[in-house]
Amino acid sequence: MSNHPHNKGEHGTTSSYVVGFILSLVFTAIPYYLVVEKIITGNTLLGVILGVAVLQMAIQVFFFLHLGRGPKPLYNIVFFAGTAGLILVVVIGSIFIMNNLQYNMAPAEVTKKLAQDESIYQVNGALTGACKEIGVNHKVTITNGKVNPLHTDARYCDTLTFINEDSIVREIAFGPHPRHDIYGGQSEQTVRKNYSKIITLNQTGTIQFHDHDDPTVTGEFTVTK
Repeated sequence: MSNHPHNKGEHGTTSSYVVGFILSLVFTAIPYYLVVEKIITGNTLLGVILGVAVLQMAIQVFFFLHLGRGPKPLYNIVFFAGTAGLILVVVIGSIFIMNNLQYNMAPAEVTKKLAQDESIYQVNGALTGACKEIGVNHKVTITNGKVNPLHTDARYCDTLTFINEDSIVREIAFGPHPRHDIYGGQSEQTVRKNYSKIITLNQTGTIQFHDHDDPTVTGEFTVTK
């Protein structure tokens, strides 16, 4: 019986498996911590999660699947392409399912926002909470980290435009920092530099708002009937 040389490079060592396992735990804990503690939000959070997901996949491939170490690199490439495709199917399918669940099983605030976005004032004679007619538009401008005006008085079904004239993205959240309240079915508005976002004022009361990434940027608006 002949002995065949064993290429140790095809398999990992105990230390490499331990390192891969620790890195997997770290890159699993990072997005969990960011989401639970609300360290960052919006598109920034999404970008970080996607980046960590790519790193997590690389760790699994190189520390546990040993891609590129075997004698048949073509099989490895096909396997990797199939794995990447499966991940894309799972991710896209999960997003599709979550969006459908949000639409079909939405709480009252989100339902109200959907009705407002679609201009659905009533369904089968029942009011949806959306505005039938839109009133006056009010503008809040953010320049050099300053909100102008600091307070806005508006009427029910008016609109409010957040205008960002700064060179950074503003994550406008409702409520005093660090709390995020729901207004009009949403907890925050991402306003990119030199862009604006409009909300419909369909909830009465005095509402504070702030930039989640810079709590010194703050203001409020009062909505009356």
